Amino acid sequence: MRKLSSIVFVIAIIGISIFSFFSKKDSNESTELTIYAYDSFVSEWGPGPAIFSAFEEKYGIKISVISAGDAGQVLQKAIIEKDNPRADLLIGIDNNLLAKALSEDIFEPYKSKNLNKIPEELLFDNTNNLTPFDYGYFSIIYDSEKISNPPASLMDLLKPEYKNSIILMDPRTSSPGLGFLLWTIAEYGEGFADYWEKLMPSVLTITDGWDSGYGLFTEGEAPMVLSYTTSPAYHAEYEENYRYRTAIFLSGHYMQIEGIGIVKNSKNRKNAELFIDFILEDTIQNIIPLTNWMYPVNTHLELPESFMYAPKPKTTLIIDSKKIDRQLVGWIEEWTSAVTN
Repeated sequence: MRKLSSIVFVIAIIGISIFSFFSKKDSNESTELTIYAYDSFVSEWGPGPAIFSAFEEKYGIKISVISAGDAGQVLQKAIIEKDNPRADLLIGIDNNLLAKALSEDIFEPYKSKNLNKIPEELLFDNTNNLTPFDYGYFSIIYDSEKISNPPASLMDLLKPEYKNSIILMDPRTSSPGLGFLLWTIAEYGEGFADYWEKLMPSVLTITDGWDSGYGLFTEGEAPMVLSYTTSPAYHAEYEENYRYRTAIFLSGHYMQIEGIGIVKNSKNRKNAELFIDFILEDTIQNIIPLTNWMYPVNTHLELPESFMYAPKPKTTLIIDSKKIDRQLVGWIEEWTSAVTN
């Protein structure tokens, strides 16, 4: 019995030691995560607050969020800080900014265990530096109470009947603005600047950002605005307003795929990996449609009923990210010259 008691005592001591070891290890692990994201994502009506609070509750990890303007500004902030990074994760770097982000070497690859939920055509970064979490299509939204015969192509926007009828955004300061510029380049190639010169009589104004431009549209300043195919779903869902509709262009619409990436030399790498896995879970993907007004990359999920007013185009337009990185400065110069002539 004394021998048995001694054995039990030794086992108990070993057990306590093992428990103490793992408890000490757990106590030393980080419980923080710093995220840079674009303004609308972290706004009170965006998906950020719900996603962040759900993550904190599940894992006990405190998130510090820094809103840094649009996605381009988020990327630029991280580039400036890359020798001494503050952020662990960047949210919103899209297919149009991919090549710039990779050339600046600010991310570390991560292959999420939930990548199998995403269709291959949405995996826009084969290096896994950026993981897609939502996507959408740029479009012209029109007021059906003012326009009975909506445009069916970019060329239709040049019609005299649409003089001073369109609100656009500046591609130098706005992601939708850049998307529309790339849309015209995808369709007209080297002739895009000529198209813009012809388009300008139809343009009422070019705003710095989407918020101000769309606000002018809903205030009735113009009957058409650049936005996303999903915008009418918002008005149907929250306002029961069905006057705003998407003009579907037969030649196609330019696609935007938004991604999330782990910053190189992140101080909280494991927590960042957890967050990427988390944002791809079904319950979190279901938050995207009615808050970010984009499509979730998990295409097997059932969309809200209001998305019947968010038609998907049959043809998708996209430009290779490396080409964008090489030529964007020149394209912006041509665009500036075309719109100021």
